Amino acid sequence: MNATVEAEHETSSSSGVDNTGETDKKRESSSRDVNSPANAPFGGRILVDESAVFEQNAWDHAAWGEEQVQHAQKEIARQSLNPVPKELVETYHAEAAENWNKFYAKNENKFFKDRHWLRIEFPELFQMIEADAGEKNVMEIGCGAGNTMFPMLIESKNPKLFVYACDFSSTAVDVVKNNPEYDSKRGKAFVWDLAGDDIPPEVEPESMDVLVLIFVLSALHPDKWENAMNNLYKLLKPGGLIVFRDYGRYDMAQLRFKKNRLLSDNFYVRGDGTRVYFFESDEIVKLFGSRFTIEQNAVDRRLIVNRLRKVKMYRVWLQGKFRKPLAGGVPGAPSATTVVTSGDNEEPDVDVDSSLSLDTPADSPRLV
Repeated sequence: MNATVEAEHETSSSSGVDNTGETDKKRESSSRDVNSPANAPFGGRILVDESAVFEQNAWDHAAWGEEQVQHAQKEIARQSLNPVPKELVETYHAEAAENWNKFYAKNENKFFKDRHWLRIEFPELFQMIEADAGEKNVMEIGCGAGNTMFPMLIESKNPKLFVYACDFSSTAVDVVKNNPEYDSKRGKAFVWDLAGDDIPPEVEPESMDVLVLIFVLSALHPDKWENAMNNLYKLLKPGGLIVFRDYGRYDMAQLRFKKNRLLSDNFYVRGDGTRVYFFESDEIVKLFGSRFTIEQNAVDRRLIVNRLRKVKMYRVWLQGKFRKPLAGGVPGAPSATTVVTSGDNEEPDVDVDSSLSLDTPADSPRLV
């Protein structure tokens, strides 16, 4: 469903590409648990001298000052004055699947992205590919072009690893099946709506070791979140893990929306008709904490800079790891290792435009 829209999102800003053509890939986790002490070690690119801000492409755990907070609040207030016209709101909801099909049909060859950051942020995934890992089932939900499925299968030394990939969009599933690396003996791609009434018939209940949920939940209508949580719970084995990453509140992508894009609080429609929600950490705790043990609840605040144009861009992502309790286990309470992140992850590849900076008027060109 949403793996491709990473392009507009994390890749565009977190790829660390500036106009000089340089890249700055992440080498360690940049996420920090929301409950961790302020002096807890994390990330490798911490800005301590503001005068050095344009010496790197990206800085981890970018602290927000009063200027950033006021700017964000001003932009949200601006958007609320001109929401989506009432007569169009239900149309966008009803056409959600078709709009994703159109998106993938237009961009099918543009959005496969090697998520180099997966191994850093979610090493549990790559424990599945070790030769002695044994029988393991992984499911990439909202698979898009198969950005998790194919790296795992290509690197796997485990003959008993099987990777499922599903998406809301039938066109996205066709993209996966047409990939030369697709092997029906090692994986299976199919259409399924996470917000539907039940788990897919292609998968047995409580059969998944790991569920991958990257830039997916934000594409669902908030009314459907409860259905999604029920389905995730049904799919996971007791002790199984969900790895999660999605948009955080006041991310640059949220603040740049122009008028007639706000569907409801923090829920927007893009120019191509696809939808996106921007979460707060407390919402994630409420959603997952009623069923799963929270092993990580992290915020990744990153400052992306265009060194040539001297432009600053603030990104906010949420990251989490949620485990289905074993029999008799208690869900909810965050573990001592709960994390908040700020690193070098990926959204789909698009050019980073200086018009998205905090110093630019809200109606600048290239805004969504």
